[in-house]
Amino acid sequence: MMAADSGATVLEKKDDSPKIPEIKKTKFDVVIIGAGPSGYTAGIYCSRAGYDTLILSGILPGGQLVNTTEVENYPGFEKGVMGPDLMIEMRKQTQRMGTTIVDDEVVNVDFRNSPFKILTDSEEYEGRAVIIATGANPRKLGLEGEQTFAGKGVSYCATCDGPFFRNQELIVVGGGDSAIEEGTFLTKFATKIHLVHRRSELRASKIMQERALNNEKIEFHWDSEVIDIKGDQKMQQGVIKNIKTNEETTLDVGGLFVAIGHEPNTKLFKNQIDLDDEGYIVLKNKTHTNIEGVFAAGDVHDRIYRQAITAAGFGCMAAIDVDKYLTEQS
Repeated sequence: MMAADSGATVLEKKDDSPKIPEIKKTKFDVVIIGAGPSGYTAGIYCSRAGYDTLILSGILPGGQLVNTTEVENYPGFEKGVMGPDLMIEMRKQTQRMGTTIVDDEVVNVDFRNSPFKILTDSEEYEGRAVIIATGANPRKLGLEGEQTFAGKGVSYCATCDGPFFRNQELIVVGGGDSAIEEGTFLTKFATKIHLVHRRSELRASKIMQERALNNEKIEFHWDSEVIDIKGDQKMQQGVIKNIKTNEETTLDVGGLFVAIGHEPNTKLFKNQIDLDDEGYIVLKNKTHTNIEGVFAAGDVHDRIYRQAITAAGFGCMAAIDVDKYLTEQS
């Protein structure tokens, strides 16, 4: 930048101030935040209904499925489909319907008045209706091996991946209803389940506890945690440590299922819409939030099913609710 001081000398001065991006306001009928199965499905339905629709995909277009391998339980694929491939096909279909997709991350929203404002790093968008489809992420153990063996033995969904682990011993981490439910489900396929829990008693409901404690395929490792994951091309061993005695045990297992909860991606919407104690969006009526014109779909509110097919179903439902809302506003 060229700048002149109080004298006649012209100096070249370096501008170290942060660059403020140019804000361009773009108006749409519907803005969908998130691009997983729910977001893409909502985009398909909204666009086919004739609405000018925008999807802001965030930093991970496709959601959790882009980090999975083979998906066998999504209808329409006789031999299964790779998670990333499924998301690519959904994206292409959504775009073919006329949906605008922008791979940018939302940094702020304003739902106080309609049209609603959605701000990314580079632009400000407006929407007559908004569908929140930001999903949820599973809580992780924080081990390096989780990333190394993701899709190669480490899983966060027994319903999704259990059938791939037939006749193997497995580790399940957790002590709540989700962990006990997943451990019990996995006994259908595994020869043995090592349930690892940091405490000396379970947090799961009584009926779930009784079901697991009476299952001869489940062995409990109390006051313990997983400290390492080992293997070559796939996971082959899990190392657990008793946090009271410091004793370490290496288990020969084919997989590790982490079931210590999920974190919905809703920090952005705190103080904007109603959330429950765990951060999930509270729905008031069907897919409606407490803000008229703002809807939610998928894992961002669904703590029970958390499947690609149910997320897609919620995306469809939200789009139909949006159509009814916008029709009534006309």
